[in-house]
Amino acid sequence: MLKTFVCRFTTASLVLALAAPALAATQLTGAGSSFVYPFFAKAFYQYGQENKDVTVNYQSIGSGGGIEQFTAKTVDFGASDVPMTADEVKRAGGEVLQIPVALGGEAVIYNLPSLKGALRLTRDDIANIYLGKIAKWNDAQLKKDNPGADLPDLAIVPVNRSDGSGTNYIFTDFLSHVSPEFKTKVGTGKSVQWPASAAVGGKGNEGVAGAVKQTPGAIGYVELAYAIENKLSQSMVQNKAGKWAECSLDNVKAAAATKPDVSPTNFSIVDTAAATAWPIAGYTWAFVYQNPTDKARAKITKDVLAWAVTKAQPIAGTLNYVPLPENVQQTALKTLAKVSL
Repeated sequence: MLKTFVCRFTTASLVLALAAPALAATQLTGAGSSFVYPFFAKAFYQYGQENKDVTVNYQSIGSGGGIEQFTAKTVDFGASDVPMTADEVKRAGGEVLQIPVALGGEAVIYNLPSLKGALRLTRDDIANIYLGKIAKWNDAQLKKDNPGADLPDLAIVPVNRSDGSGTNYIFTDFLSHVSPEFKTKVGTGKSVQWPASAAVGGKGNEGVAGAVKQTPGAIGYVELAYAIENKLSQSMVQNKAGKWAECSLDNVKAAAATKPDVSPTNFSIVDTAAATAWPIAGYTWAFVYQNPTDKARAKITKDVLAWAVTKAQPIAGTLNYVPLPENVQQTALKTLAKVSL
């Protein structure tokens, strides 16, 4: 199942990325966020084309898995859509540098073939669906929010991430901002206990996209690129300012503009009050050791990531990510400069 959706997602460039030359002098490995995978795959392929002596193999295993692999020192860098916590940094056994590498939005996707036009959901609607309080698509509240729409008498199947996930963190952070009940009962995290009895899990953005695509009545959340490449319907969402918004590059950019100075301890850009902001958005963070034991590999890793946060950002824009704002690029470069070589 997972391989099927990866194949459907990949463009020719991404396929080539996975088949990068195996004879390069240095083969770096990274692991973590599936949110950032489309960008990393294409960007690292391009880096290999420009630097024939280096290839980068990035494994899309989820943010939690990336942190585990980084902590186990089996990869050169990890990636997560939520920065490592102080406890996670401590368990990693050294001074960890965390670098913003990508900016994107999470689309709310659904499978309602009979519905004409775009579905509209308020922030409370989404919270109540994932709390299990709204269980049918023809619920009175959903009909009120979608006047004139022919909503079916069909059970809602909320699809969530089954693995430790930064995409999960961003989504639950959003729901915790919206709903005090969700914050109390479920909370914000990479892994949470979902209360809706009809909820099903999918591994990675790929798995959630696949489950929604195959399940009539399903709803889920994935990075925008996965929604577009899998041709999945996306809901309009009423943002905090009361405006109906779509998950778009401009609206994610508007959300990010409300917090120009991001850091590993001040990073959330969900549910902002900006008029056009998409309310479910966030950064992906890469992490490396400040005092690496293998200085040569660390130098190459540093060079690759420095390229990714600057020269590769136009590639991000072609894959439905928002290129990092200039000030965030500079923050990333200043952090990378701290790597002791």
